[in-house]
Amino acid sequence: VQLQASGGGLVQAGGSLKLSCAASGFTFDEHTIAWFRQAPGREREAVSLIEGNDGATYYVRSVEGRFTLSRDNAKRTVYLQMNSLKPEDTATYYCAAGVHYSTYAADYNYWGQGTLVTVSS
Repeated sequence: VQLQASGGGLVQAGGSLKLSCAASGFTFDEHTIAWFRQAPGREREAVSLIEGNDGATYYVRSVEGRFTLSRDNAKRTVYLQMNSLKPEDTATYYCAAGVHYSTYAADYNYWGQGTLVTVSS
């Protein structure tokens, strides 16, 4: 099982980044894919989820209207388009896969390595 996160980087406030999470080794369309983030000194939080079959999505309130999560089951990849980035979005972003549509990190079996997003003011 592997989740490969990519796309992080340094961007100015108001800019955009697109994160990708490529998956292998499990039944992709039967799993919810989530993006969590963790900033130094803060707890890991669920940013966005996308369900495997019907594509239902969830966004934490702080990113609603700015972030868009999508998945391509044929490519086994999930994309997180992040627009209008703010300094408070700075964190390491992790993608995760699990069989439950959940905002709890403990519900996810598989985790990627994380990709750092830094938003400068």
